[in-house]
Amino acid sequence: MLLWRRLWRRSAGRKRQPVEPQLNVTRRCSSVRGEVRVRFAPSPTGFLHLGGLRTALYNYIFAKKYGGSFILRLEDTDQSRLVPGAAESIEDMLEWAGVPPDESPRRGGPVGPYLQSQRLDLYGRTARQLVESGRAYYCFCSSQRLDLLKKEALRTGQTPRYDNRCRHLQAGQVQEKLAQAVPHVIRFRLDAGVEPFRDLIFGRSHHEVAEVEGDPVVMKADGFPTYHLANVVDDHYMRISHVLRGSEWLISTSKHLLMYRALGWQPPTFGHLPLLMNKDGTKLSKRQGDIFIQSFRRDGVLPEALLDITTHCGSGFNTNQIGRKMDQLMAEFNPSKITTHSALLDLEKLPEFNRIHLRHRIEDEEQCQLLVADLQGRIQQARPAEVRDERVLHEDYIRRVLHLRKGHISSLKELLSPAYSYLWVRPSVSSQQVAALTSEAQHIASLVLKLMAERDGELAVDGLGKDLKALAKQAGDTKYGDVMKLLRLALSGLQQGPGVAEMMVSLGPAEVRHRVQKLSLLSEAG
Repeated sequence: MLLWRRLWRRSAGRKRQPVEPQLNVTRRCSSVRGEVRVRFAPSPTGFLHLGGLRTALYNYIFAKKYGGSFILRLEDTDQSRLVPGAAESIEDMLEWAGVPPDESPRRGGPVGPYLQSQRLDLYGRTARQLVESGRAYYCFCSSQRLDLLKKEALRTGQTPRYDNRCRHLQAGQVQEKLAQAVPHVIRFRLDAGVEPFRDLIFGRSHHEVAEVEGDPVVMKADGFPTYHLANVVDDHYMRISHVLRGSEWLISTSKHLLMYRALGWQPPTFGHLPLLMNKDGTKLSKRQGDIFIQSFRRDGVLPEALLDITTHCGSGFNTNQIGRKMDQLMAEFNPSKITTHSALLDLEKLPEFNRIHLRHRIEDEEQCQLLVADLQGRIQQARPAEVRDERVLHEDYIRRVLHLRKGHISSLKELLSPAYSYLWVRPSVSSQQVAALTSEAQHIASLVLKLMAERDGELAVDGLGKDLKALAKQAGDTKYGDVMKLLRLALSGLQQGPGVAEMMVSLGPAEVRHRVQKLSLLSEAG
């Protein structure tokens, strides 16, 4: 409460000073001066999804590109629709994705609180200020009357809008209803003559909202503000210099600018980002469970891949190549290249993005160490009863597997699929399977064991591949292809998979000898 008193006293006697940081709004966005402060302000009525992550990413890159601050503000004023755990999850997912806020409900900051439900006094004071100045008024219309207005408009083929009835109440009538505690809201007076503004992305924009809308509610009967009031108040007191938000809010911006003018505040610079759409042009709906960031994380998608694909399908960067990391995105970010057309997202390409970024992580020593630990945990969780040989959980073993498979797998989850079960569990092979391939299995097994002894544990894919070709020539009547099928069967129990040489290098000399010796015993039994 003390904070609000200080803020109120500080702003009551003077107008907010114009914020200096302005982009060159000639649609070139070539320079930014002064302090840059941007915000991402989702509602915790749901979990963070791809569209939200993309908006947060553009704000984050914009802030870091120009040495500014990225603020997370949670707009939780619609208390009836709040989802338990969503507020914490949103911040968790931003941090996981590598888009951490500088100020937030969790981190705090100089202009908090960062939850709108904790800023109600400030909204109430601002709403009363608008009423006292004649720029807003009390509305006592019942929900039944508003429903009738809506039904009548729809019946006559018109767009539903409030008819501004309570705008014309006399002061005495208002005081009488307030004294009787008649339920009411506060509405903002929409005036004609909205000044055009220049959007960073869409250019010159102008919407005469008073001609198509009724006066909007800014303070609800429950004492909570609507988005229109809360975002204006918060952006002012949080010193937001640039608002980068979805293009669905472009039409509302003229309404918000009227509020800034009514309050005597300098508005921020606005930029409205084109929507993120499915590749067929349909809306990316939050009802699609697979677009939530938590789902991608659970499925083993890397945050770099998500950031890469959402920027790759859009605009705002000097180049458009797969495999960019955050430092590259930041270096290539160019606001003047953000286009007005929607960004079409093809999630079928996500595995390819993930494959490239997984390879980058494997090649980075520190990141690879984290992957090893992650895969160790996944193996123990997925195959607790089957994995009896602790050697398959050894760091060196898993690291070797990752390096041999980099560029081939799109996620760690693939290594837990049946196609790679041979890496963690010894395969079950029957003598009938062996006999179906060749009658010379015992001889071939002895040749392989001899090769392993000659190599003295030194295995490399290229050299081993050449040796196996030479070995096949000594296999009697068994063709090279059948020799490879036999060895693949003995090593993995499968008919398809990585090359035999890679399998041998992955498993290591000791395990190869064990499985080949078993092949020899099966041949004898057959």
